[in-house]
Amino acid sequence: MIGNRIKDIWAAGNPVLHGWLSIGNSFSAEVMAEQGYDAISIDVQHGALDYSDVLPMFQAMRASGVVLGARVPWLEPGIIMKMLDAGALQIICPMINTAEQAAEFVSYLRYPPLGQRSFGPTRAQIAQGPGIAAEANDRVIGWAMVETREAMDNLEAIAATPGLDGIYVGPADLTFSLFDGKYPPAFDREEPEMIEVLQKIARVCHDAGIRAALHCGTADYAARAVEWGYDMTTVGGDFRLMATAAAASVTRWREKTGT
Repeated sequence: MIGNRIKDIWAAGNPVLHGWLSIGNSFSAEVMAEQGYDAISIDVQHGALDYSDVLPMFQAMRASGVVLGARVPWLEPGIIMKMLDAGALQIICPMINTAEQAAEFVSYLRYPPLGQRSFGPTRAQIAQGPGIAAEANDRVIGWAMVETREAMDNLEAIAATPGLDGIYVGPADLTFSLFDGKYPPAFDREEPEMIEVLQKIARVCHDAGIRAALHCGTADYAARAVEWGYDMTTVGGDFRLMATAAAASVTRWREKTGT
């Protein structure tokens, strides 16, 4: 079975650069995968796509060697296992608020005796090799998303969940929840109280022996997050990068032409 290069990067003491896909198109996925990311995940929760889009996107990205992953819509075993069977080597699960939910999530990632993942790796056995039954439990990475006040109240317990690989921070929802809508949902928080929260999460993760990941809007902010101890940072995403580049091009043209 092929390895998970994310773990190799961590073993070398380096952070992981993570890409994000929300557009259900295999060509745009292929383009993103060729840009030098270490890993890329498809957003099945909020992205404009479904499983019928995910499979060809995974196929299109295979040649790049990037580690493939998915954010599932919710804590539900069917879609988690289906993403794994499609070839995902990391799963991000939203709205994990308790240690019990984190343990449930972990159980869906692992084959027995470590979990209750059902065996039927339709595409995964082609993409990852015939050793999947014996090796998948050690290869697959599971991220529990911390996005609410309840999750922060249970942070240490979630981080201590056996078999959980890391906590993935959704800063927009987390800020919205912690401060009762005082601050608008967004990435790249600059509020001192939110920076303190983000630094605490990284510290709690490392104290528990697991990894921390943060969803960022810009490379500069992601670099700061690495300094805070984050092991994986997501920088932008396909539709935001396209919109930003298009807007900059239009603005420049209008400046140059005076129209």
